[in-house]
Amino acid sequence: MSAYNSIPLQTKNFIFLVISFLFLSIGQANAQLDSLRSDSLKIHKDSLTIDLKPIVNWKDSIKTPLNPVREKKFWRAGTEWFLAQAFPASFNRFITKDPYSYISFQNFLDHQRLSAWDWDDNQFTTNQIDHPFHGQIYFNAFRSNGYNFYQSSLATVAGSYIWETAGETQHPSINDLVNTTFGGILLGEMMHRVSRNILARSRNGHNRIGNEIVATLVNPVSGLNRWLDGKWGKKVDDYFVVDSSIISAEVDAGIRRFDAKDGDFLSKGKNAFYGRLRFKYSNGDHNYKRPFDQFSVNLELGNGDSSFINAVNVHALLYGAKFFKSQRGNHYGTLNAHYDFYNNDAFFYGAQSLNYNWLSEFRYKKGNRLNLSVGAGAVVLAAVPDPYLLYGASRNYNYGPGASYRFKGELMLLNTFLLSADYNGGVFFTISGTDSYYVLHGLNVEGSLRLYKRWSINLSSGYFNLQGHFRDQQYPDFNREYPYGKLSIGYNIFF
Repeated sequence: MSAYNSIPLQTKNFIFLVISFLFLSIGQANAQLDSLRSDSLKIHKDSLTIDLKPIVNWKDSIKTPLNPVREKKFWRAGTEWFLAQAFPASFNRFITKDPYSYISFQNFLDHQRLSAWDWDDNQFTTNQIDHPFHGQIYFNAFRSNGYNFYQSSLATVAGSYIWETAGETQHPSINDLVNTTFGGILLGEMMHRVSRNILARSRNGHNRIGNEIVATLVNPVSGLNRWLDGKWGKKVDDYFVVDSSIISAEVDAGIRRFDAKDGDFLSKGKNAFYGRLRFKYSNGDHNYKRPFDQFSVNLELGNGDSSFINAVNVHALLYGAKFFKSQRGNHYGTLNAHYDFYNNDAFFYGAQSLNYNWLSEFRYKKGNRLNLSVGAGAVVLAAVPDPYLLYGASRNYNYGPGASYRFKGELMLLNTFLLSADYNGGVFFTISGTDSYYVLHGLNVEGSLRLYKRWSINLSSGYFNLQGHFRDQQYPDFNREYPYGKLSIGYNIFF
């Protein structure tokens, strides 16, 4: 059940976190880039065709251990983990006096039975955004206190389980356990890696306070622990100094035209402001052995829609291997974790999934490349709208697992023009809600032309389509479409 039933939604926190990371970092990123780049460094949009040798060699020249041992502070990690449970429970019990907060030890014992587990009725954004955000607190309580990815993930599982069985008198929720754990691990490690990258730039004293502020906004738990250690705003230790990760980002702003009613955005659509932030993280060229050494984030915002947040996508590498090398290309197999959130005029959708991907990268002379990726896997849990359902007080969507299939292709020509196509599809079977199954299609085709240095003009078109098929004939099937076109100006940033 929700840790924040009586607290305002954390959605604004999530937006603030990501946007703050971009805009508070942009000035210092530009300054550092100018001091580090050479004539061989060229940047264009997502491809970021870069000769990284000057920067990598500069980082490698620092004489510190490549994998410095961090002190594990169990008692502090455990205390922060416990407070992530105690604060919302106390707020619900003593401030809002939520009837579900009057817990007892007998509740905890009763909830240990498998038959006690159920599905909750929280709102869509509470389950799909708030719970992952809460889960990352469990994760970073241990991650920022010296524990590795796997140990912190176990802490996230434990935190979610304890809250579900001991945090409220309601039946423990299956969907909350999945959302808090899976989403919390994805968001938690992403926030940890990005904040570490930001602090690494303080090694030479450049804008140390500014970097510290941004890193704290990205990962508040880490910022708190650095303050408790007396390190906040001061010289960073070896763990941050040896970080060699690279972050490339792009911010776009422009207009979009869409139509969720008739499916004809050209003649019947409406126009609205559109903004997008995308960034990619890489900790070494094709390092596929450690979780999250490669990940990407996409955040789309816009007015004139049912929600200001239109899309949040996190795609993270878990493990991979290089299969073989051809004459002009390299070929890899990767296991990826995906967190997807969509909310538009036609429908809303949220899911966590695991996919195995085949990735091929081809190069031809300088500035030309072709990347192809195709993958399939399991949707751990998806939330999809049901116009006929009112589950409990506020749930109007079904839950269920399914299958996911994806394709992505990118063609770069002369390091100037980029053409990309991205497809996300899936099928989901309801296990909580109206007996049904769903089919999702999402396609985006985009062309980008570099205008001047880091500036580009981007034109894209695509659609989302969700089909709901219901077993009971009293519930008609539905087919909801959301076609769109977008025109924007993009600015590329390299951290």
